[in-house]
Parts: sequence; C-alpha cells; structure tokens
Amino acid sequence: MSARRCCVIGGGGFIGSPLVAQLITSGREVTVAGRAASPRRALPGGVRYLAGDYGDSRFLRMLLDDADEVVHLAYATVPQTSFDDPVGDIIANLPPSVALFAEASRRKLAKLVFVSSGGTVYGRAGASPIAEGHPTMPVSPYGITKLALEKYALMYRELEALPVVIVRPGNAYGPGQLPFSGQGFVATAIASVLEEREIALFGESGTVRDYVHVEDVAAGIASALTRGEPGACYNIGSGVGHSNRDIIELLRPLAAQAGIVPRTRVLPPRRFDVPANVLDSARLANDTGWRPHVALPEGLAGTWEWFRQGRREQADGGSRR
Repeated sequence: MSARRCCVIGGGGFIGSPLVAQLITSGREVTVAGRAASPRRALPGGVRYLAGDYGDSRFLRMLLDDADEVVHLAYATVPQTSFDDPVGDIIANLPPSVALFAEASRRKLAKLVFVSSGGTVYGRAGASPIAEGHPTMPVSPYGITKLALEKYALMYRELEALPVVIVRPGNAYGPGQLPFSGQGFVATAIASVLEEREIALFGESGTVRDYVHVEDVAAGIASALTRGEPGACYNIGSGVGHSNRDIIELLRPLAAQAGIVPRTRVLPPRRFDVPANVLDSARLANDTGWRPHVALPEGLAGTWEWFRQGRREQADGGSRR
C-alpha cells in the first residue's frame, strides 16, 4: 500500500513544525504549503515545501490534486490583531478557508482536519472543564471567525460528505513560539523575564488557561487525522487550568538560577478576556487514544532553556561581530 499523501497548509509554523515531524514519522509523504518563499523553521528531510497563497484557486487545486489528506493550520491573525481590525480578520481568513472546503468537497479525500480554537470559541464558560457540547459564544472576532469556519466545514460535511474533523486546541506553548505577538502568554512571560521586563497581568492573577505543550497539541492533531471520526469536533487540552500568576511562580525557580527576579505589573482586567478556559478532552482520548504527555513544569523548563539558549546565541553572535 502506498503512503498517504498529506498536505499541511501552514505547516511551517509553531504548531505545524512538530506536527509535520510526527506525520513523517508515521510514514506519510508530507507537503507543506506556506506563503513565505521558504519555511521559517527547518523541516524534516523528505518534506516538500510549496510557496504560495492557498487563497489562489490555481495553487489550491494543485495542492489538492496531490493529496489524500489535508490539515488546515493556516490563519492570518491572532486574537489581539482581530480586535484591532475585525473586518480584516474576516477578509483574511474566511474567504480562502471556505474556498478550501468547497474545493476539497469535490475531491475524494480520506480526511481534512480544520484546526479551530478551544481557547476562544466557547467564550465565558458555564462549566469547567469545557466539553465540546458546551454552548459557543465567543467574545472575540478571532473566535467568531473560527466558529464560522467550523460551521462552513460542517455544512460541506452535511451537503457534500466532506470528511472533515475539527480540533479545538487549548493554549499551546513550547520551544519556537514567538513572544510579544498578542498570543502565547508563556513565551511572552519567559522572554520578559530574560529581558528583565515587567510582565503585564490583567487582574491580580490574570486569567486561567489550559496550557498544552506544542508536541502534545501536534500529537492531538495527528491522532484526529488518523483516527478521528469525520464530522466530529475534538478539544485538545490538559483538563487543568493555571492562572498567569501560576505560570510566573513556576518560572520563578528557573529565573532564580539565572539571578533574575520576575517583575509584574497588575493592570485592570480586559473586557474581552474570559476569566477561565479549561478543556475536557475525553472525546479525543476515547476515540483515538490520545493523552497529553508533557507535564507543565517539565514543558516550562524546556521552553525556558530554549529561550535562554537562543538569547545566549544572539549574544555570542553579537560579540563575534
């Protein structure tokens, strides 16, 4: 039997890179599609990279002509930028993704995984942890657009038998995440400590979130691709919540070893921040066998070391110049 051909749209990013590595390990032939002329991160050997805009119909058809499976990871905005320009958030993300679902529904794909957002589509939760059947009432343009795309994907499932699976990851963190980007508290907190900046907390303890190591998020997506039920929606979370201040306290011993004391600045809570978001991932575990494996202290230590090492390399490079 020939290997499955998987196209990962947006596969050169923070979550895409470890996902692609796991898909290669599973024996798939993997193509990564991205807008940049070359991938921002090194891809495993044997991965084909195609530069282009999946919103271009010819490029999209070329991608799908050579794929048995698709993982749709590409997204042009983050929650913070969606507030700055909600109309731009719609225009940048909705038309190309709907066109992808429409074109994919005309093919005989084995599976299409759409990566939505477990952190934003539910809004202010009435229960914790949150299961997939919880009402969805997002309070950010980002979450609204993600939810709209879920509905479009499920429409094509209903009308055209598109074999789509939706995944809703929690707050991914880990090596490779960009700090100060409006998304990713762990990366921003670590970079702030190392640069001896104040860490902004919106409220005395900030918000409570479900932090999931990026390798576990990637494994959850791969599990949904391999064993997920078409038409199903799966959370990818740890089931445990930690506040922003909890994260800082876990980083404190690591900072102390570097002779740094984390500094915080408490600001008023933001109206668009839901107080808590913790995900129930029992459905994914039951259907696919997926479980998170990286404990938060271990994951934070590895992420800290990645940032610390990168800072040292930057300093060494500067001294050589």
